[in-house]
Amino acid sequence: MSASPPPSFAEAFRFWLKLGFISFGGPAGQIAIMHNELVERRRWIDDNRFLHALNYCMLLPGPEATQLATYIGWLMHRTWGGVVAGALFVLPSIFILWTLSYVYVKFGTVPWVASIFYGLKPAVLAIVASAVIRIGKKALKNEVMWTLAGLAFVSIFVFRVPFPLIILSAAALGFVGGRLWKEKFLVIQHGSAGQAAPLEHTRPSLARGIKVSIVCLVLWWAPVVLAAWWLGPDHTIVREGLFFSKAALVTFGGAYAVLPYVSQQAVENHHWLSAPQMLDGLGLAETTPGPLIMVLEFVGFLGAWNHPGNLSPLLAATLGAVITVWTTFVPCFLWIFLGAPHIEQLHGNQTLTTALSAVTAAVVGVILNLAIWFGMHALFFSEGVDWFGVALASLVFAGLVKWNWDVVPVVLGSGILGLLYNTVL
Repeated sequence: MSASPPPSFAEAFRFWLKLGFISFGGPAGQIAIMHNELVERRRWIDDNRFLHALNYCMLLPGPEATQLATYIGWLMHRTWGGVVAGALFVLPSIFILWTLSYVYVKFGTVPWVASIFYGLKPAVLAIVASAVIRIGKKALKNEVMWTLAGLAFVSIFVFRVPFPLIILSAAALGFVGGRLWKEKFLVIQHGSAGQAAPLEHTRPSLARGIKVSIVCLVLWWAPVVLAAWWLGPDHTIVREGLFFSKAALVTFGGAYAVLPYVSQQAVENHHWLSAPQMLDGLGLAETTPGPLIMVLEFVGFLGAWNHPGNLSPLLAATLGAVITVWTTFVPCFLWIFLGAPHIEQLHGNQTLTTALSAVTAAVVGVILNLAIWFGMHALFFSEGVDWFGVALASLVFAGLVKWNWDVVPVVLGSGILGLLYNTVL
């Protein structure tokens, strides 16, 4: 499917804003929504470019869905396009999760909010499952790619192999396989067919790389330095800024790989919150739009609320949430703006293409794992099967696959049905 003419900046702005409110389901759900909206429906970017960008983002530390949005925004509208895409992808969830965090510490859980989220979970499951089918049709062209997807699924689902190791192993297999059995590994043409010379802003340059590095590093660390000057180096807000800056450098493998590390450090080493509170925060993040890694905002909020120092709890919690989000997401812009121009120059490189084709096949297996993991949590209780969830997930899945339903009414309608089921029926 060829791409349509690129949208205007205003059109893209409206889309990224909408995406920020409907991007449920963690990384798999968000990638599914972007693929459906950008490739299938609007055709603003072709499938090959989407997968090329996705494979690069999968190799980076931090939230891959946010970085994918930033990459595509940069492709379409240069640096400001990337800034707008990445910022709007997370901005709605920042305010939503701040509000829910405040409600949580003041009043505990709110039943009607939980009811809405109850309806959203089966819908998100259906969105992720439909993504497995869509991306699988593009990536699994022969028995070798099917085998790689199957091996990736078994590795992560059964043997709990770390996500980064799966991706790196797939890339290595694709690199070797491309030399020994090219016709089986060269299945996704990551070149820019139908497109002339690369756009000027996608060409790497040393001067631009230095400028990007300086600007992003200053923006990244300035709030941490200012907080240390104002509150002292031992204040909770400063310690959160340092901790989540370090996490941004080492947390490869997406949110599901990050959370065990963050949970252990935040609960057992820093004592910012309790283990039950961490689980509650994960539940809030899983059922709100935006990256699943937004649970870190909840951690930053509660950590500073519980240890405010000489500030009021609400002010400390707000600043803790802000510095946590800032140091988590600003590095994403550095990785994209610095690395994406070099990745764009590799379109059509057959050695890279065979490696990325294998990575894409492995990603299908990983997304299938996430779909099953999400289904186990969304459709099964300790008492048995949630038949309402099964029925809603089946309906949404059929609507997405057979009738190409739009994601926005699906998300809104599912939330309303969950509310009605728990409060009226």
